[in-house]
Amino acid sequence: MSSDTRGVVEELLRRMAEGDHHRTAQLFAESIDWHLNWPVEGHPAVPWIRPRSSRADVTDHFQSLESHHVPELNGTSVTQILVDGTHAVVFGKIAQTVRASGTAYTSPFALHLTVEDGLITRYHVYEDSLTVALALSTQT
Repeated sequence: MSSDTRGVVEELLRRMAEGDHHRTAQLFAESIDWHLNWPVEGHPAVPWIRPRSSRADVTDHFQSLESHHVPELNGTSVTQILVDGTHAVVFGKIAQTVRASGTAYTSPFALHLTVEDGLITRYHVYEDSLTVALALSTQT
């Protein structure tokens, strides 16, 4: 595996797409600057959106996210990766289907990552969290 920023980011995206949560977590430092916090912590529709700060939290995040969606219907795509030294920004579109209701939704996203010594130390997600929360709140 590459330890340069672009190589780590590309490996992260590959592992996320494969659904390999434990191997994905191995790309993160023990302590992480994590930002994915709207709606506020504790919203019942989106339990994976909460403060996190460790490598162990990464596995839990992706397992929780997957448990609420149909992985086979994931159409999330990346449109651009920008790298500047240790920083990378990934742009794309989330396309998911809610497991409980079958509701499909899309949202643009940006992901700001920092890679230091071959590990991800910053993971900040910017998305249309209102769309996500509304899709997960829909009852069949």
